[in-house]
Amino acid sequence: MTGGSRMNGPTILIASEDQNVVQLLTEALLKEGIQATNFKSEEEIVKKVMDPGISLLLLDMVIPDGNGLEVCKKIRPNVSIPILLLSARNRELDRIIGLEVGADDYILKPFSVNELVARIKAHLRRENRYVCLNKTIQTSDLVINKDTYEVYHENQKISLTTKEFEILFYMVQNKNRVLSREQIYDAIWGQFGYGDINTITVHIKNLRSKLALKNQSIKTVWGVGYKFVG
Repeated sequence: MTGGSRMNGPTILIASEDQNVVQLLTEALLKEGIQATNFKSEEEIVKKVMDPGISLLLLDMVIPDGNGLEVCKKIRPNVSIPILLLSARNRELDRIIGLEVGADDYILKPFSVNELVARIKAHLRRENRYVCLNKTIQTSDLVINKDTYEVYHENQKISLTTKEFEILFYMVQNKNRVLSREQIYDAIWGQFGYGDINTITVHIKNLRSKLALKNQSIKTVWGVGYKFVG
Protein backbone atom coordinates (compact mmCIF):
# COMPACT_ATOMS: atom_id res chain seq x y z
CA MET A 1 0.00 0.00 0.00
CA THR A 2 1.27 3.43 -0.94
CA GLY A 3 -0.04 6.63 0.59
CA GLY A 4 0.42 9.59 2.87
CA SER A 5 -1.36 11.88 5.24
CA ARG A 6 -4.60 13.30 3.94
CA MET A 7 -3.67 16.49 5.77
CA ASN A 8 -1.46 17.50 2.81
CA GLY A 9 -4.14 17.35 0.13
CA PRO A 10 -6.80 15.13 -1.41
CA THR A 11 -6.37 11.38 -1.25
CA ILE A 12 -7.32 9.11 -4.15
CA LEU A 13 -7.58 5.34 -4.29
CA ILE A 14 -5.77 3.46 -7.07
CA ALA A 15 -7.12 -0.05 -7.55
CA SER A 16 -4.67 -1.89 -9.79
CA GLU A 17 -2.40 -4.92 -9.62
CA ASP A 18 0.18 -3.26 -11.91
CA GLN A 19 2.65 -1.92 -9.35
CA ASN A 20 4.71 -0.15 -12.02
CA VAL A 21 1.68 1.94 -12.97
CA VAL A 22 0.85 2.53 -9.30
CA GLN A 23 4.37 3.71 -8.53
CA LEU A 24 4.59 6.05 -11.52
CA LEU A 25 1.20 7.58 -10.79
CA THR A 26 1.86 7.89 -7.06
CA GLU A 27 5.07 9.83 -7.66
CA ALA A 28 3.48 12.06 -10.31
CA LEU A 29 0.42 12.78 -8.15
CA LEU A 30 2.51 13.54 -5.09
CA LYS A 31 4.22 16.35 -7.01
CA GLU A 32 0.73 17.84 -7.47
CA GLY A 33 -0.10 17.55 -3.77
CA ILE A 34 -2.36 14.53 -4.24
CA GLN A 35 -1.92 11.47 -2.03
CA ALA A 36 -2.46 7.99 -3.51
CA THR A 37 -3.38 4.75 -1.76
CA ASN A 38 -3.31 1.39 -3.53
CA PHE A 39 -5.48 -1.66 -2.85
CA LYS A 40 -5.71 -4.68 -5.13
CA SER A 41 -8.44 -6.99 -3.81
CA GLU A 42 -12.14 -6.39 -4.40
CA GLU A 43 -12.92 -6.68 -0.68
CA GLU A 44 -10.33 -4.04 0.23
CA ILE A 45 -11.50 -1.68 -2.52
CA VAL A 46 -15.19 -1.89 -1.55
CA LYS A 47 -14.33 -1.25 2.09
CA LYS A 48 -11.78 1.53 1.58
CA VAL A 49 -13.79 3.52 -0.97
CA MET A 50 -16.41 4.15 1.73
CA ASP A 51 -13.86 6.19 3.69
CA PRO A 52 -15.00 9.84 3.51
CA GLY A 53 -11.32 10.81 3.16
CA ILE A 54 -11.14 9.31 -0.35
CA SER A 55 -11.81 11.91 -3.07
CA LEU A 56 -11.56 9.79 -6.24
CA LEU A 57 -11.22 6.14 -7.32
CA LEU A 58 -8.98 5.10 -10.20
CA LEU A 59 -10.19 1.57 -10.94
CA ASP A 60 -8.45 -0.90 -13.25
CA MET A 61 -10.81 -3.16 -15.19
CA VAL A 62 -8.57 -6.07 -14.24
CA ILE A 63 -8.00 -6.76 -10.54
CA PRO A 64 -6.65 -10.03 -9.10
CA ASP A 65 -9.87 -11.39 -7.61
CA GLY A 66 -12.58 -9.53 -9.46
CA ASN A 67 -13.81 -7.45 -12.36
CA GLY A 68 -13.55 -3.67 -12.41
CA LEU A 69 -16.98 -3.29 -13.99
CA GLU A 70 -18.63 -5.37 -11.28
CA VAL A 71 -16.82 -3.45 -8.55
CA CYS A 72 -17.89 -0.13 -10.08
CA LYS A 73 -21.50 -1.31 -10.32
CA LYS A 74 -21.42 -2.51 -6.70
CA ILE A 75 -20.02 0.62 -5.11
CA ARG A 76 -21.62 3.36 -7.23
CA PRO A 77 -24.97 3.41 -5.34
CA ASN A 78 -23.08 4.06 -2.09
CA VAL A 79 -20.50 6.70 -3.10
CA SER A 80 -20.61 9.95 -5.05
CA ILE A 81 -16.88 10.42 -5.69
CA PRO A 82 -15.57 10.36 -9.29
CA ILE A 83 -14.70 6.87 -10.58
CA LEU A 84 -12.21 6.58 -13.45
CA LEU A 85 -11.90 3.23 -15.24
CA LEU A 86 -8.59 2.04 -16.69
CA SER A 87 -8.93 -0.45 -19.53
CA ALA A 88 -7.10 -1.93 -22.50
CA ARG A 89 -10.45 -2.55 -24.24
CA ASN A 90 -11.02 -0.03 -27.00
CA ARG A 91 -14.43 -1.16 -28.25
CA GLU A 92 -17.20 1.44 -28.14
CA LEU A 93 -19.47 -1.07 -26.38
CA ASP A 94 -16.94 -1.48 -23.54
CA ARG A 95 -16.76 2.29 -23.05
CA ILE A 96 -20.54 2.58 -23.05
CA ILE A 97 -20.93 -0.22 -20.50
CA GLY A 98 -18.26 1.33 -18.28
CA LEU A 99 -20.07 4.68 -18.22
CA GLU A 100 -23.47 3.06 -17.75
CA VAL A 101 -22.40 1.18 -14.61
CA GLY A 102 -21.35 4.45 -13.01
CA ALA A 103 -17.86 5.44 -14.18
CA ASP A 104 -17.22 9.15 -14.75
CA ASP A 105 -14.38 8.60 -17.22
CA TYR A 106 -12.94 5.75 -19.32
CA ILE A 107 -9.18 5.80 -19.88
CA LEU A 108 -7.43 3.53 -22.35
CA LYS A 109 -4.16 1.73 -21.66
CA PRO A 110 -1.41 2.42 -22.45
CA PHE A 111 -1.81 6.02 -21.37
CA SER A 112 0.30 9.10 -20.80
CA VAL A 113 0.97 9.56 -17.08
CA ASN A 114 0.90 13.34 -17.49
CA GLU A 115 -2.47 13.23 -19.27
CA LEU A 116 -3.95 10.89 -16.65
CA VAL A 117 -2.76 13.14 -13.83
CA ALA A 118 -4.35 16.10 -15.65
CA ARG A 119 -7.65 14.21 -15.92
CA ILE A 120 -7.56 13.29 -12.24
CA LYS A 121 -6.94 16.94 -11.30
CA ALA A 122 -9.81 18.04 -13.55
CA HIS A 123 -12.23 15.64 -11.87
CA LEU A 124 -11.08 16.76 -8.41
CA ARG A 125 -11.56 20.42 -9.37
CA ARG A 126 -15.06 19.69 -10.66
CA GLU A 127 -15.93 17.82 -7.47
CA ASN A 128 -14.55 20.64 -5.33
CA ARG A 129 -16.62 23.23 -7.21
CA TYR A 130 -19.73 21.12 -6.62
CA VAL A 131 -19.02 20.93 -2.88
CA CYS A 132 -18.35 24.68 -2.68
CA LEU A 133 -21.61 25.49 -4.47
CA ASN A 134 -23.58 23.28 -2.12
CA LYS A 135 -22.99 24.93 1.23
CA THR A 136 -26.70 24.77 2.00
CA ILE A 137 -28.08 21.28 2.42
CA GLN A 138 -31.77 20.51 2.70
CA THR A 139 -33.18 17.19 3.91
CA SER A 140 -36.84 16.27 4.34
CA ASP A 141 -37.15 18.46 7.46
CA LEU A 142 -33.79 20.19 7.97
CA VAL A 143 -32.12 23.15 6.28
CA ILE A 144 -28.39 23.41 7.08
CA ASN A 145 -26.37 26.45 6.03
CA LYS A 146 -22.59 26.09 6.16
CA ASP A 147 -21.93 29.81 5.66
CA THR A 148 -24.06 30.99 8.59
CA TYR A 149 -23.79 27.85 10.75
CA GLU A 150 -27.57 27.87 11.07
CA VAL A 151 -29.91 24.89 11.19
CA TYR A 152 -33.67 25.03 10.76
CA HIS A 153 -36.09 22.26 11.60
CA GLU A 154 -39.53 22.81 10.07
CA ASN A 155 -38.73 26.55 9.77
CA GLN A 156 -37.69 26.83 13.41
CA LYS A 157 -34.07 27.72 14.12
CA ILE A 158 -32.13 25.22 16.25
CA SER A 159 -29.29 26.51 18.40
CA LEU A 160 -26.20 24.31 18.00
CA THR A 161 -22.64 24.69 19.22
CA THR A 162 -19.94 24.99 16.56
CA LYS A 163 -18.84 21.36 16.96
CA GLU A 164 -22.42 20.08 16.98
CA PHE A 165 -23.06 21.91 13.73
CA GLU A 166 -19.87 20.62 12.11
CA ILE A 167 -20.66 17.03 13.11
CA LEU A 168 -24.20 17.33 11.73
CA PHE A 169 -23.03 18.90 8.47
CA TYR A 170 -20.36 16.22 8.04
CA MET A 171 -22.85 13.42 8.65
CA VAL A 172 -25.39 14.87 6.24
CA GLN A 173 -22.69 15.23 3.57
CA ASN A 174 -22.03 11.52 4.05
CA LYS A 175 -25.64 10.45 4.48
CA ASN A 176 -26.36 6.71 4.52
CA ARG A 177 -22.67 5.99 5.21
CA VAL A 178 -21.78 4.41 8.52
CA LEU A 179 -19.18 6.65 10.15
CA SER A 180 -17.05 5.45 13.04
CA ARG A 181 -16.37 7.72 15.99
CA GLU A 182 -12.75 7.85 14.82
CA GLN A 183 -13.77 9.08 11.35
CA ILE A 184 -16.02 11.77 12.79
CA TYR A 185 -13.36 12.86 15.28
CA ASP A 186 -10.64 13.06 12.59
CA ALA A 187 -12.92 15.05 10.27
CA ILE A 188 -13.94 17.63 12.89
CA TRP A 189 -10.94 17.90 15.22
CA GLY A 190 -8.26 16.86 12.74
CA GLN A 191 -6.22 13.68 12.53
CA PHE A 192 -3.86 14.93 15.22
CA GLY A 193 -6.41 16.72 17.39
CA TYR A 194 -6.12 16.54 21.14
CA GLY A 195 -9.05 15.34 23.20
CA ASP A 196 -11.18 12.42 24.19
CA ILE A 197 -12.86 10.52 21.35
CA ASN A 198 -15.76 9.80 23.71
CA THR A 199 -16.77 13.43 23.17
CA ILE A 200 -18.37 12.23 19.91
CA THR A 201 -20.91 10.18 21.89
CA VAL A 202 -21.79 13.23 23.98
CA HIS A 203 -22.16 15.51 20.94
CA ILE A 204 -24.36 12.98 19.14
CA LYS A 205 -26.58 12.70 22.22
CA ASN A 206 -26.92 16.49 22.38
CA LEU A 207 -27.65 16.71 18.66
CA ARG A 208 -30.44 14.18 18.93
CA SER A 209 -31.94 16.08 21.82
CA LYS A 210 -31.83 19.42 20.02
CA LEU A 211 -33.20 18.05 16.75
CA ALA A 212 -36.31 16.94 18.68
CA LEU A 213 -38.04 13.60 18.83
CA LYS A 214 -39.62 14.18 15.42
CA ASN A 215 -36.24 13.85 13.76
CA GLN A 216 -34.79 10.35 13.95
CA SER A 217 -32.21 10.80 11.18
CA ILE A 218 -29.10 9.99 13.23
CA LYS A 219 -28.96 6.24 13.69
CA THR A 220 -26.63 4.20 15.86
CA VAL A 221 -25.02 1.19 14.18
CA TRP A 222 -24.00 -0.83 17.20
CA GLY A 223 -20.33 -1.72 17.35
CA VAL A 224 -19.52 0.46 14.33
CA GLY A 225 -20.66 4.08 14.64
CA TYR A 226 -23.40 6.37 13.38
CA LYS A 227 -25.11 7.29 10.14
CA PHE A 228 -27.47 10.00 8.92
CA VAL A 229 -30.40 8.52 7.01
CA GLY A 230 -32.42 11.63 6.11
